[in-house]
Amino acid sequence: MTSLSAGPRVRTSFECSSCGAPHPTWVGRCGTCGDWNALVEMPVVRSGLASGSNLALEVGEARPISALSPDVSGAVPTGIAEVDRAFGGGLVPGSVTLLGGEPGVGKSTLTLQLAAARVRAGGRVLLVSAEESAAQVRLRAERLGAVHDGLWLADDTSIEAIVSHLDELRPDLLIVDSVQTVHLVAESGGPGSMSQVRASAQRLVSEAKTRSLATVLVGHLTKDGSLAGPKTLEHVVDTVVELTGDRHHALRMLRIVKHRFGPTDEIGLFSMDAAGLQSVVDPSRLFLADRATDVPGSVVLPALEGHRPLMLEVQALVVRSSTPHPRRSPQGLDGRRLALLLAVLERRVGIDLSALDVYATVVGGAQATEPAADLPLALAVVSATVGRPLGSDTVALAEVGLGGELRQVTNTSRRLSEAVRLGFHRAVVPASTQDPPDGIELVRASTLVEAVAAVDLLAAGGTC
Repeated sequence: MTSLSAGPRVRTSFECSSCGAPHPTWVGRCGTCGDWNALVEMPVVRSGLASGSNLALEVGEARPISALSPDVSGAVPTGIAEVDRAFGGGLVPGSVTLLGGEPGVGKSTLTLQLAAARVRAGGRVLLVSAEESAAQVRLRAERLGAVHDGLWLADDTSIEAIVSHLDELRPDLLIVDSVQTVHLVAESGGPGSMSQVRASAQRLVSEAKTRSLATVLVGHLTKDGSLAGPKTLEHVVDTVVELTGDRHHALRMLRIVKHRFGPTDEIGLFSMDAAGLQSVVDPSRLFLADRATDVPGSVVLPALEGHRPLMLEVQALVVRSSTPHPRRSPQGLDGRRLALLLAVLERRVGIDLSALDVYATVVGGAQATEPAADLPLALAVVSATVGRPLGSDTVALAEVGLGGELRQVTNTSRRLSEAVRLGFHRAVVPASTQDPPDGIELVRASTLVEAVAAVDLLAAGGTC
C-alpha cells in the first residue's frame, strides 16, 4: 500500500493580470474586467498533510478587546494644509498610502511637495523614482522649490535595492513612484505584472510596519478609472487616495477612498499652477469668481464634499435640435440623472423638451453627482427654456422623485450657512426643511411644479 506523502501538492489556477480575478481554467477573456488574453498561470500549493498529523501549529492568544490598549502612533502633519485636512491630521508612522490618479493630474508633483514639506520640518525622505530619471526629478524640484539636502533620490527599480537604501538612510518617509514599475528580483514576471505588483507591495508594507516608516506608493489608473494592478493591492495598504481633476482646469481634488486611521468623508482641494499644487482656502469663492449674474439657465447649488460645503454653479443651455434625436450632453453631472429629470419636467411640469438639445454643466471642472443637484439642474433647464433668470441671490437644493416631489438632502443647515457667508439671501428647498440660519429666506415647495411657480420662471417668459 502506498503511503501518503506529507510534501506539498501543487496544482495550477489562472488569475487575471489586470484585476486579479481567479479562474479555474484558461479563457480568452476575463469575466470580471473584460480584458483579453490577460490570464496567467499561477501555482497553488496545498499542504497535503493527513488529518492525523501531529505537526504542532502556532496558535495566537485570543484576548478580550477591552484588555487591549489603542497603541497607535498619532498622525504627523505633512506641512500641506489640504493634505492634512483630508488625512485627518497627517500621515501615521508605519502606514502605507496608495495614491492614484490619471496621467498628468499631478501625482508626482504632490509627492515631491510632500517630500519637501517633510524635509523642511526636520525629517529625512527617500524618493524612489522608478519612472523618471534623476535629472527630470531634479528639474521639477527646482521649479517647486524642493531642492533640499534631506531629500534623497534613487532611481532603482528593484525592491532589494530600495530596502538597502532604507537600511543606509533610515528615512522618515518613503515615496515610491510608481508601484507598477518596481519589482522583486526573486519573483517571477516583469514589472507591472500581477504577481510582481502584489509581491512588491507586500514587501514594502512589511518594511513600513517593521520600521514604523510612513510610505506613499503612487499607482496608475486604468481606462475605466480604477487602480491598476490586482485588486488585492487596495486591501494590503492602509489608505487609498485618488487625486482627480480635469487637466484643462486648475482644480485638483484629493479624495480618501479608504483610511484605516480616520474617516473617509473629507477632501483636499488644490489649484495647479507653475509653482505646483496650492491649497485652496476658500473653494466656494473660486468656483463663483467669474459668475455672470441674472443669466437664464444658471442656478447655484450648495454642494457638500465630505464635511466641506462648496458653492457650485450649475448651468443649462437649451436650443432647437437639428437632428431627429436631440442631444443630452452633461458635463460634471450624471447623464442618467439628467435624462430622468427631463422626463419628470415633461411629464409633471408640462415642458416639452422632445425637440430640444439640452446641454448641462458644472462650471470650473467640478463634479455634482449627489441627489441635491436634482433641483438646481431642473430649475436651470426650465430657466434656459423660458429665458428667465432665477435670481443672482438664490440657491436651490433638493432631490427630485419620479412623481415630481422634492425630498430633503443631508446637512442642509451647513449648506445654507455657506450660502449665507457668500451673500445669498434666498434658497429653494423642500417643504419639510427645518428653520434656516439667520440671513437667508426659505422658499419651501413640496413638488417641482411648486418650486417652478415659486420662483416665477413660467410667468410671461419666452420659449426657445
